[in-house]
Amino acid sequence: MSGVILKFLGCCTVLSCLVGFAGEARAQSTIKSPTLEAVKQRGQLNCGVDTGMPGYAFQNSSGQWDGLDVALCRAVAAAVLGDPDKVKYVGLTSKVRFTVLQSGEIDMLIRDTTLTFTRNTQLGLNEAVINFYTGETFMVRKNLNVAHVKELDGATICVITGTTLERDIADYGRANHVKINTLLFDRPEEAFAAANAGRCDGYTDDGGSVAAARSGMQHPDDWVILPEVISREPLGAFVRQGDEPWSNIVKWTHYAMVEAEALDISQSNLDEVKKTTTEPEARKFLGLEGDFGKMLGLDNDWSYRIVKSVGNYGEVYDRYFGPKALGLPRGLNELWNHGGLQYVLAWQ
Repeated sequence: MSGVILKFLGCCTVLSCLVGFAGEARAQSTIKSPTLEAVKQRGQLNCGVDTGMPGYAFQNSSGQWDGLDVALCRAVAAAVLGDPDKVKYVGLTSKVRFTVLQSGEIDMLIRDTTLTFTRNTQLGLNEAVINFYTGETFMVRKNLNVAHVKELDGATICVITGTTLERDIADYGRANHVKINTLLFDRPEEAFAAANAGRCDGYTDDGGSVAAARSGMQHPDDWVILPEVISREPLGAFVRQGDEPWSNIVKWTHYAMVEAEALDISQSNLDEVKKTTTEPEARKFLGLEGDFGKMLGLDNDWSYRIVKSVGNYGEVYDRYFGPKALGLPRGLNELWNHGGLQYVLAWQ
């Protein structure tokens, strides 16, 4: 009797698995994303970026958009459209960035923007992924003879308006009984110019932006970056709520870049690895096994195109923030197995 029951349960288990797989297959074939369809029909990804911030998003000497955030836009275009150049970049100020995304004028916002509780719950936006971990940092003139943020009582600091920075400064001042004055600007380049002209004693922003600001000063050695980080600023991509399949594409595009680095797959060895690898996770990642692309509503070469077009996460970071760029150590942006926070979800 027990054998019959076990046999019956075994059949049920097999039947359940078959039903589950059939359901998964149906789900893959019926992925519906209004944003994905709009991007495909348009033949172009509309990506909201900074108006000009070295490291994140800027126009290079050839007039082409470049930077860490731009790389994510290019990677999404490569995954979805097969071409990293099919991107329209929309430079946005802090004041209007969320409104432009909400209105549908852009498909994603990746503008060195902090992911926060209120932005997620009050703006109707999904925080798809974090591509840069940092915190608010201060850069001041050396001749101010200041070694710590607590010594900035009475100082005036240049700040971009419409950001989390103003509130962070106010909260820090209240908690530490200091008064830090602010001079507000809409655009980073305006704040940089004001700092250069001596209109303020320093500049504050996330760590990457402060490194960019220092590199743009007329005399970078006249400025010092203070050691304290007064806030958490997880920067990343925003998309509209209500289109989870599109949010998944943006999220897994970043994870693909991190996964490639974890697997030691780069632009230079990508094709060789694809030809020769027998490692199961690498084969899944490169579309040689499984249907991971189809689960996103894409083809199975999507992740291959991402690495081919922009490189793995480490390559992109070094290109814009590394020793030959802004000289900003990876710190929290190292892979998890090197002491950082860049951790990719399981590829299975």
